[in-house]
Amino acid sequence: MGYVEKLEAAYGPPSQKGFGGAVFHEVLQPADDLATAALAKYRHFVGRLWSRFGEQAWMGPWREVYARPSGAGRDIVAELRGIEDAEAKRSVDLLLDAMENAAEARAALAVAFDDPAEKELRVFNIGDGAAMSGLLVAGRRAAAGDGATYVIVLMD
Repeated sequence: MGYVEKLEAAYGPPSQKGFGGAVFHEVLQPADDLATAALAKYRHFVGRLWSRFGEQAWMGPWREVYARPSGAGRDIVAELRGIEDAEAKRSVDLLLDAMENAAEARAALAVAFDDPAEKELRVFNIGDGAAMSGLLVAGRRAAAGDGATYVIVLMD
């Protein structure tokens, strides 16, 4: 089982349900911006709720809360636990601990995002500006064709 399939087993396959978890994977062109691509996946995941509650609600909480520095160590679990943004910090548990098989989920994150091929990692705070909050982890591999992987967790 590849790293994307391991993530999907832990967080769910691609969806537009706008609640819970989902994993997306796509090939990006070298000039494509990872943050822009992550925002597109966030919008896709929220689906019809995006227009129902309005873009302003969904974009209010949207912000980058972590970017792995170039040449930094690779430990996605420690990096997530080290997020300093107070609002985003409350959602870290959703991604790492608040699920069945949490150890397998953390291991899947490590396989995907601690790999030396991972050249860019960003974490974004997400939510509806009211009850729902979560995180979006976006990672991009260096090799052509490996593309980008996104893990989204959004709960109330």
